[in-house]
Amino acid sequence: MSFLPIFPGSVDAVGQPATLGVMGGGQLGRMFVQAAQRLGYFTAVLDPDPQSPAGCVSHHHIQTGYSDAGGLKQLASLCAAVTTEFENVPADALQALAISRPVAPGAAAVAIAQNRIEEKAHFTASAGVAGVTCAPYAVIATPAQLAAVPTGLLPGILKTARMGYDGKGQVRVANMAELAVAWADLKGVPCVLEKLLPLKAECSVIVARGWDGAITGFAPQYNVHVGGILAVTAAYEGNMPPALALRARAATESIASHIGYVGVLCVEFFVIDDGSADGALVVNEMAPRPHNSGHYTLDACDVSQFDLQVHAMAGLPLPAPRQHSPAIMLNLLGDVWFDAASRPRTPDWQAVLALPGTHLHLYGKLEARAGRKMGHLTITGADVAGVQATARQAARVLGLPGLDPLG
Repeated sequence: MSFLPIFPGSVDAVGQPATLGVMGGGQLGRMFVQAAQRLGYFTAVLDPDPQSPAGCVSHHHIQTGYSDAGGLKQLASLCAAVTTEFENVPADALQALAISRPVAPGAAAVAIAQNRIEEKAHFTASAGVAGVTCAPYAVIATPAQLAAVPTGLLPGILKTARMGYDGKGQVRVANMAELAVAWADLKGVPCVLEKLLPLKAECSVIVARGWDGAITGFAPQYNVHVGGILAVTAAYEGNMPPALALRARAATESIASHIGYVGVLCVEFFVIDDGSADGALVVNEMAPRPHNSGHYTLDACDVSQFDLQVHAMAGLPLPAPRQHSPAIMLNLLGDVWFDAASRPRTPDWQAVLALPGTHLHLYGKLEARAGRKMGHLTITGADVAGVQATARQAARVLGLPGLDPLG
């Protein structure tokens, strides 16, 4: 599919300035809005929260639910194209918008990412082209399927098919008895059981694909999760074996092309210990949007993941990003705003911002809660050793975990 580009700063026949819309008002929407506005677009956000981070900085904030017909009609009337900032926007809403406006990514791609069962089936179907498949798994949606689970999948991780993220809706199980209890605790909703594999590392790849099939993206990011939530992203040459990095990038491009994806896509991989020096890749999941692990691109690259999101949906050229500095990104959860005795505190930004190459991004959220993503800190510098040293200093000041695996 192709269409005439939506140029920034343009005005249509009825005097409407070129406006780009986003479903969802969180921090990813906020950074998309800022990237679009920097180019000269007007922006519109649909999100029910009156204090949504994206809505607070957008030209228009439509405060309705994601399936509200009136809100969707208003968004379509304002916008020349629409995107989404999180995968749990109802696919039906995106499909309704697509009747009159370009929507990237499309409802079909988002629907795959909303359901782990469909996502696993897609990864399996595209494995022949991508060269990478997912972990061995079984679908559990009925008592009969539970009883038929092969014992070879245990120990494993039971994951709800829908609405699981940042470690939510996931239970480790060692045997059939624990599996039965875990499925009951999850209220018997459809799930997938993934075989637990010997994990060496985790990484992700972010690509952008245009309406014309053109594709570009970033080198793989090395990620460290703590408690199921991303804590650290390391983005620099040598963060993972070169051959493995090339394979991950190629697999991500294949996965995107296999479903005719348009927009920014992140694919997360496990690096498994298979006895080889580098390990083997296993695809974990995909996010049909910019990703937490790509936030470093705002400060370390000449084109960010959010710039590419704007370009892709508007039909503009997709420039190949250039990373000009090694970078480490530290995720800032609400825990940082509390001391060891759980008393509220103000993080020591004075000390953090005195460190060289620090870039603080707070998301405009008014209430800090444990586990809530409040912002991120990116450290850039002239060399990897310097960036690692500064990141360790910042982590000590803020009490942040996750840097040990970086060596």
